[in-house]
Amino acid sequence: MIDWVPVRTGARPVPSPVATPLVWAAASGGALALVALLNALVGPGRPSPALAALSLLSVLLGLSARFVAAPGTAVLCWLFLNGFAVAPAGTLSWAGHRDAFWLACLCTAALVGTALGRLRHARAAYRRVTTDVGGSTETGS
Repeated sequence: MIDWVPVRTGARPVPSPVATPLVWAAASGGALALVALLNALVGPGRPSPALAALSLLSVLLGLSARFVAAPGTAVLCWLFLNGFAVAPAGTLSWAGHRDAFWLACLCTAALVGTALGRLRHARAAYRRVTTDVGGSTETGS
């Protein structure tokens, strides 16, 4: 016997990620604000707290972004980290291993945030679909 189940036409099961240009705009504005705040509180020339804060920003932005936004998010955060958290302020430089490490940290943070966001949305969609199709409202762990 075939059971007909109505398909919802309302909300999508998995939310669409935020457009990449909006993520990059938020990365630019957020990185500028974080570096300015850290320079005011901790003082310029201390990149470790700035790297940690910008990595957290990358994770948070990645939660609602597409995977293709991760490299751009990392580069934008790195530009503010390199340009304003390292003396002399306003001068971009490349210090080999240090900057490659910073870029790797920021890109990894953005990718981890994006993966976590996609998994969270997929899990929520799976729960909605399985509870709607099965007809039970049983909640698991």
